[in-house]
Amino acid sequence: MTMKKLKIYYTSDVHGAFSPVDYATGGRIAVGLSNCIADFKKNDDTLIIDGGDILQGSPFTYYLYSQTEHGGKTIASLMNIGGYDFVTLGNHDFNYGKAAIEEYLAALNAKCLCANVRGVRGVEGTAVITTQNGLRVGLAGVTTHYVNIFEKRENMRGITVTDAFTAAKEALSELKAQHTDINICIYHGGYEHDLASGALLSATDENQGYRICAELDYDILLAGHQHMAAENKRVCGTFTCQPPDKAKQYIELDISVENGVSAVSRLCPAGDNESAAAHELLAPYEEQAAAWFDKPVGHLDAELLPAEHIAMAANGSLIANFFNQVQLEATGADISAASLGNTVKGLNRDVTIRDIVSTYIYPNTLKTLSVTREQLKCALERSAEYFAIDAGGKLKVSEGFLTPIEQHFNYDYFSGIEAAFDIRRSVGDRVVSIKYKGEELSEDKRLTLCMNNYRASGAGGYDIYRQCETVRELPTEIAELIIAYVDKHRNITVDKHKWLKLIY
Repeated sequence: MTMKKLKIYYTSDVHGAFSPVDYATGGRIAVGLSNCIADFKKNDDTLIIDGGDILQGSPFTYYLYSQTEHGGKTIASLMNIGGYDFVTLGNHDFNYGKAAIEEYLAALNAKCLCANVRGVRGVEGTAVITTQNGLRVGLAGVTTHYVNIFEKRENMRGITVTDAFTAAKEALSELKAQHTDINICIYHGGYEHDLASGALLSATDENQGYRICAELDYDILLAGHQHMAAENKRVCGTFTCQPPDKAKQYIELDISVENGVSAVSRLCPAGDNESAAAHELLAPYEEQAAAWFDKPVGHLDAELLPAEHIAMAANGSLIANFFNQVQLEATGADISAASLGNTVKGLNRDVTIRDIVSTYIYPNTLKTLSVTREQLKCALERSAEYFAIDAGGKLKVSEGFLTPIEQHFNYDYFSGIEAAFDIRRSVGDRVVSIKYKGEELSEDKRLTLCMNNYRASGAGGYDIYRQCETVRELPTEIAELIIAYVDKHRNITVDKHKWLKLIY
């Protein structure tokens, strides 16, 4: 056949990073979807695609969904300005419920492809298009079926999400039956194997990108979910790539089809140039949001400022203590666990909403589980894996929490129990003491433990929680609970107890 070309611009895991704004400071930075789309050069042989997790993840999306009536329509309008042709759903796109997804999709010009999702209006499995140069392009979308584990039950009512690999396989058969020249899978999921060495990164099926490449013969796999930048990769004949999160970069992919498929993908920086139309759309909302962010709601007796992650984990974090303080009051649980994001803003003494939503950025809710000492020890051992000792005897973050991506958010800070970790001991055997109210916790005593719903699902290596009985669930988002706590108490004494002792 005569050579035919196709260009794709691909974004994924934007997580509400629409404008070039640092919400922690209010300053301008060279990131954001408005900047990315300013670089897109579209013609009839070009597709613009997004891999999901667009609706959630920034203070601005928190504002849109808590303070305005039609956040999804605003986001769809931005995507329409960008000229998007196809999108899939990410697990975080379910965070605001089915109605929010459907509002977004109804206002979106792009088609939503998600072959393993049923029950959401506006979602299709596959599509076949013919470009101006005559190339028949088949596209399928799938999302990680771990959304069933991550998401609150009420947000999944009426929605079915099946195995991503199986759906991708069935979709490929459907596309081939339509005599396509090239087949593309848009997958909101990452790679379970290292792309260079093939080494296993995760034994779960949360990410199945490598398997899709190895066992199915899609020509292109556009990956996401892991927030891991990957360009110009090829696995078992499938070209694959993945942009990082928060619209720091996008993928530009050039494909040639002539007796086979070849492709080159490049990671491109968002840059400093913002789309004028996107700015015009978002600026009024950004101005209103900024005023809302800076409204003080209470006073703390100490500044809660971040340090290096290893220092906070080793010495305790007043930020985490405060989050646990809020969670304990909200649930009445015996003990609490909280985690911090990879980037942590911290809270000033005069707490503003900007402080809170910039420091607790996830739309998590609370779950309370009943745990035994054995189960609690298993969870603590997972957190103890965070620590390693370098050749000079200095404490450092273990490689497992740094590669393939940084996972500081998978280290948990506990309040209500005094634990001791001996880092000199082998991984899995480091927890040497668990005290509750000053006494070593007995094997037969049960405690109630509250944590965010993401962690309670077992995510991040805390599989033990799946075995624990759920005592209660609180549907209010934790960031809202923090705002309500500060508004209720106004003048707050922060828990300054050091709950963890490290031996190394």
